[in-house]
Amino acid sequence: MTTVATGIILLNMGGPEKPADVRPFLYNLFSDREIIRLGPFFMQKPLAWFIARKRAPKSIKTYEKIGGGSPLTTITIAQAHALEEELRSHGNFTVVCAMRYWKPDTDSALRQLAAKGIRSIIALSLYPHYSCATTGSSVQELKRAIKRSSHDFSLSLIESWPTQPDYIRNVADNILESAEKFSPERPEVVYSAHSLPISFIEEGDPYVDHIKATIKHIEKITRLPGKLCFQSRSGPVEWLSPSTPDMIKSLAEDGCSNILMVPISFVSDHVETLYEIDILYREQAEEFGILLRSTKSLNCDPRFITGLKKLILSCVQ
Repeated sequence: MTTVATGIILLNMGGPEKPADVRPFLYNLFSDREIIRLGPFFMQKPLAWFIARKRAPKSIKTYEKIGGGSPLTTITIAQAHALEEELRSHGNFTVVCAMRYWKPDTDSALRQLAAKGIRSIIALSLYPHYSCATTGSSVQELKRAIKRSSHDFSLSLIESWPTQPDYIRNVADNILESAEKFSPERPEVVYSAHSLPISFIEEGDPYVDHIKATIKHIEKITRLPGKLCFQSRSGPVEWLSPSTPDMIKSLAEDGCSNILMVPISFVSDHVETLYEIDILYREQAEEFGILLRSTKSLNCDPRFITGLKKLILSCVQ
């Protein structure tokens, strides 16, 4: 058991919690030059403002279909509380959240820890698969925030965990549980991950390799072979393929009647699971005569929280 006071910062994207949040959230997202470059440097924020203003009305309608906002922040805060409770018998830990594009932001997370006299920090990315566009951007912002602060924080990083055993077992069990609900014909397992521009992979981003490693370990348990595709494209660049809509169409052409979709790069429910998969892709599948169901997200599943606890403890031992 460690007696040193340690702060855990859960890194995540965040999301708009109500319609009024959508436009400023999009502005924050498109202002991040580390994931998308909008013209020369001095034009980044003006163009981000323009894009956010243009896209907000459509995005608001999308969020209205899942209750008016994203549950991601609420879920992440609940995960933080659950993880802190799991760690209670192992030492003196305080767990907070840092959302890259919404509240509570990174500066707020550091202020919370500083107020408790905590100077030793472990940043745990809630993205199992590393990408410069997700974990990378959050980590860079955390390092900048530490420099902005007046405190001498020490920082340890857990930036990816694609084969963490509890995570793998949790996803595999969810797949087996969901697959049993299809009758009489077993479903085609389709892993859907958030897409990335191909240029990121060409520059060495390990995102796809990490996802494939996760799937390989899952399939050792399920014995159900699956197909990988990518969702949530936006913008006029070349994206990873096949896209999830193209995968559904291709399976329909092959005579598939059942699809079990696994949101493989997401550990919590948000717009990509609740709207894109459970509404948009399900409707598309229905048009082809296909029954599409998805596995449940990990959210605060005790098995998942246990996996996060083990990641933290491996960092302090």
